[in-house]
Amino acid sequence: MGMESFQYKSLIQFDWIWIILAAPLAGAVVNGLLALIASRRKTVFAQGLYAAVGCGAAILSFIAAWFTFQHFRTLPDGSVLTQELFNWIEAGPFHTSMNFELDALSMSMVVFITFVSSLIHLYSVGYMKDDPGFGRYFTYLNLFLFSMLVLVMGQNLLVLFWGWEGVGFCSYLLIGFWFEDVVKANAGKKAIIVNRIGDSGFLAGLLLLYALAGTFNFNELQLGKHAFTELSATVICLCFFFGAVGKSAQIPLYVWLPDAMAGPTPVSALIHAATMVTAGVYLVARLNFLFVLAPWASMTVAVIGALTALFAATLAVAQNDIKKVLAYSTISQLGFMFLGAGVSAYGAGLFHLITHGFFKACLFLAAGSIIHVLKGEQDIRKMGGLLKHIPLTSISFFLGWASITGILPFCGGFFSKDEILWRALAIPNPIVPLLPDALYFTALAAAFLTAFYMTRLFVTVFFGEYRGDREIYEHLHDSPKIMTVPMLLLGVGSVASGWLGVPEVIGGGNSLGKFVDPIFHLSALEATNLPHSLEPLLMLMAYLVAGLGVGLAWYIYGLKHKIWPVLLKLIPGGKKAVEKKYYVDEIYDVLVVRVVKGFAHWVSDRLVEQLLLNRILEAVVQGLAAAAQLLRKAQVGLVRFYLAYVVAGAALLIYLILH
Repeated sequence: MGMESFQYKSLIQFDWIWIILAAPLAGAVVNGLLALIASRRKTVFAQGLYAAVGCGAAILSFIAAWFTFQHFRTLPDGSVLTQELFNWIEAGPFHTSMNFELDALSMSMVVFITFVSSLIHLYSVGYMKDDPGFGRYFTYLNLFLFSMLVLVMGQNLLVLFWGWEGVGFCSYLLIGFWFEDVVKANAGKKAIIVNRIGDSGFLAGLLLLYALAGTFNFNELQLGKHAFTELSATVICLCFFFGAVGKSAQIPLYVWLPDAMAGPTPVSALIHAATMVTAGVYLVARLNFLFVLAPWASMTVAVIGALTALFAATLAVAQNDIKKVLAYSTISQLGFMFLGAGVSAYGAGLFHLITHGFFKACLFLAAGSIIHVLKGEQDIRKMGGLLKHIPLTSISFFLGWASITGILPFCGGFFSKDEILWRALAIPNPIVPLLPDALYFTALAAAFLTAFYMTRLFVTVFFGEYRGDREIYEHLHDSPKIMTVPMLLLGVGSVASGWLGVPEVIGGGNSLGKFVDPIFHLSALEATNLPHSLEPLLMLMAYLVAGLGVGLAWYIYGLKHKIWPVLLKLIPGGKKAVEKKYYVDEIYDVLVVRVVKGFAHWVSDRLVEQLLLNRILEAVVQGLAAAAQLLRKAQVGLVRFYLAYVVAGAALLIYLILH
């Protein structure tokens, strides 16, 4: 479908949409009030009350989303469900409303977000048991879900931006949830500061967009495409992409995400799988009608995505914190999604977003279960041999591992990652003809490293001898069912989600790609120069690369062959450079943090305090002293002078009244 033929076939008022949003908002309000009352009156409410409200709100939102989805499926392709709530801003000719809509893209996101979030809410009941901030935690979690739903359901960019800032604020609250710990509090601050840097690009894009189009409404923007030239579309798209880079942790603004592991593990699962980090990918997909006009911007998205996928994968290889391995894995997988979006394979990018959401949520919750039974231990060097002691957690982790590596056919990651690889190779680039091949091989290398580091993690944690505290090991048992059941469901989803794309891969059928394709626009990048008959060969190539990564990791960590130090020497800087994350944090500290702090101190000490405050106060003091001297001269102590003052004042008053 070319852009010129785009139009919504039908806008249908649907009055149930508000339930999807109202449920988590009501949960946040109720739990927030309960937590506030408990803190003010020094009382303690049962954790079951908080859990019932928080989990019930998330589940109700999912049920409403599911019934809405079933209704949506009965409508013709291209239909959009809308609900108008109220006028939000009116200022002269400018006005915007708090309206929400569901098309194929946002409908897919809403069902996925509410389902995964509901399972994470349930898991949190067991994980956060006996935490003194239990009620506050579920307040933040419900508010986080509400903000993400606002983001994906907003009918215009201002509503989307409201949700965008909402998830940023909630991530700050949840990452720094245990704020009594300075390290954890600083991690929350780092997340929100880095995201504010990216949001400056989002705001610039908003202003430029309104200056050219005079509207923020998505439907009006798409129908008013004549307002954009290639240059203006490119600038606007790059601005919005800079915002997406911050939110979805891509090069160079990825540094906040590994530190976000400071929050509770279910928070990590929620951020990495279903909410915040997927917002940037959603933004690029939602603005596809602009990116279609800007091939340079699209290829920038693809290049940054491919480089991030490979760069983060090299960092995941040497991490020893189980959550940080998964954190760098998330950054890498987000790179794959941006690669798909950058080559206009938006359906493939969305497919990988959903499969990643399942397997990454599963892996994080399984990691949380491991940390839970090991009494807070996160160093994989102090694990091992856990397979027979925590079987349900092991099965869940295995299913997530199989999906992300793509080693088992017909699982989620196998198909979604393969489709992105195929599209990266199949789609010619009108700007730099050789670039698509480079993108393909870069992503293929990232896929190899993904299989390697995830197998390293799996083998190190579950096989071999236990290397930690023997007393803990002797009493090991699996986590409670409130934690293991959501894990297993997500593990099954990790495998089953691959079937969403099977019909598209083999041709025909009612796949996810065909479901969302009506809202995307074709561009010059959509033309393919590879026949579908080559896809089985490319699938085999991707499978062999994944198998090579798994085999090499098993050879090194399962069979204990000392080849890894030799391989590390092939990397510039070797093991130390990888473990130090290529000194990126140190470079940022020298070039950015210290410079900003130095400038802030100069402004505070020299400009504000010494120049402005001190001199202004000194001038005020001198002025008051001079005024006092004048008043002193008027006080002569003679009655006739005071009487003269009274007469003069009365005369002046009479004059003012008469005139």
